Amino acid sequence: MQDKEQNVQRYEEDEIDLRELFRTLMKNKIKIAVLTSIITIAAIIYAYSVPKVYEAKVILKIGEYKIANANANANANANANANANANANVSFNASDKIVIADGSEVSKELEILFIDIMKNIKGRESEIKSIGLLKKQKNFLEITALGSSNEGAISEVKKVVNYIQVKHNKTLVDVMKLNKTNVEQIEGKLALLKNKTLPSLKEKIARYKKDIKIYETNFIQVQNNLQKIKSLNPTLATIQINEQRYLADMLIQLKDSREKFENEKNDIEVVQIEKHKENLNTLKVLMKPYNYRNTEIIGNIMTNDYAIKPKKKLIVIVAFVTGLILSIFLIFFIEFIKGFKEEEK
Repeated sequence: MQDKEQNVQRYEEDEIDLRELFRTLMKNKIKIAVLTSIITIAAIIYAYSVPKVYEAKVILKIGEYKIANANANANANANANANANANANVSFNASDKIVIADGSEVSKELEILFIDIMKNIKGRESEIKSIGLLKKQKNFLEITALGSSNEGAISEVKKVVNYIQVKHNKTLVDVMKLNKTNVEQIEGKLALLKNKTLPSLKEKIARYKKDIKIYETNFIQVQNNLQKIKSLNPTLATIQINEQRYLADMLIQLKDSREKFENEKNDIEVVQIEKHKENLNTLKVLMKPYNYRNTEIIGNIMTNDYAIKPKKKLIVIVAFVTGLILSIFLIFFIEFIKGFKEEEK
């Protein structure tokens, strides 16, 4: 029974306290309204006086290119007197697309140049906010800039884009020069083979054929003479036999040399020249403009028609709620001080 009475008494005390609180609020409602209004109006003035901040964003794809890979297989058994181009079989194969630069390295470089170094410059109306890799993408960069206007933010973004495009374009130019040099080298090799090496080989082959005919004629003559004088003059026959052997050996050497030069000529005509032509065509295809792509903007530079800062509605709402809570707290605090003083008296 006592517990019930205590609970009822506490309930009545709480009820009285709540009524007192409500009376306090109603008594000071004008003060609360005034204080809340002052804070809200101050927030409105602040929201409309703070400079507007606009945002521009762009996504970059890092450029790429194709380059020819030269694979040389040295021929260890090549003759020392053979043409230098015959000592190796060189082939050019188009590789996969090669990215101009690593995305993370590009991102760090741009952060240093356009964020870290620029921090100390005061009075800027626009600045780069962030530069980083796009989520789950290695070759895509996201660049965000802030400015007092869309034009200012866009201008800041373009500075970064122009910087990286100029730098990457130099890499592409170097690759183009390399391919052009390879083309010139192959064209020079083809001209050397067609205008010098092949005519020289053909001349040698013709000369050897002529010498072979002469030696064959002499061999037949010696053989006929040997049959006539074999029984009449044995000593002279012995000399003719030695001469015949010498002619036979010379014929073998001449035919071997002619065969070697003919094989070399055929190798140049059938293998080397065709291989050089194939390499030349590969390089010329690689030099087509579509095989060189500079770093470029994906889509367009993204902007909003409205400023991202300040968020006026949010500022006013937060200020109103904060002002209301603060004014109620002050009223209760003041009433508490008054009550405390009255108790002391």
